[in-house]
Amino acid sequence: MRVILFRHGPAGRRDPARWPDDGDRPLTRRGAERTEEAAQGLGRFSRGETQVWSSALVRAHTTAGLVRSALELDAPVEWLDALAPGGSYRELLIRLAAVESGACVVLVGHEPELGKLAGMLLFGAPARSLPLKKAGACVIDFTGPVEPGAGHLYAFLPPRTLRRVARRKTRV
Repeated sequence: MRVILFRHGPAGRRDPARWPDDGDRPLTRRGAERTEEAAQGLGRFSRGETQVWSSALVRAHTTAGLVRSALELDAPVEWLDALAPGGSYRELLIRLAAVESGACVVLVGHEPELGKLAGMLLFGAPARSLPLKKAGACVIDFTGPVEPGAGHLYAFLPPRTLRRVARRKTRV
């Protein structure tokens, strides 16, 4: 199984006057453009039956839609509270453990939660974090069940690298 952690793209600055609920803060126009290109780079790393799961916050929701479109997926994005800030690692691990072994799941969320989830999947503890840049990704492979510490780091990709990969014609 392959798990791709993808942080939402660049969003507007926090502004309680414009967005009293920070969950409503959208991607900027330029952020959406750069995220779309980075999402196309993810296509080089997805494999098998691919699903996209996302936080329901607007910036992540929009990013997940860009990923779904870039990967040309038919299945809808699945919204999970566990991917929102303060979400449950336990719930994510249970959900991931139920996915078919040859599948690929793209998780769209926020920092510091995604970096801590990477630490949990790779090292067995969220205290060892791998922070992701906005529209950056971490690709983790599992040869057996999805369990804390059982993942193998395949790639750690800043957004610039994903955009560069998107411009290439060959699969990574």
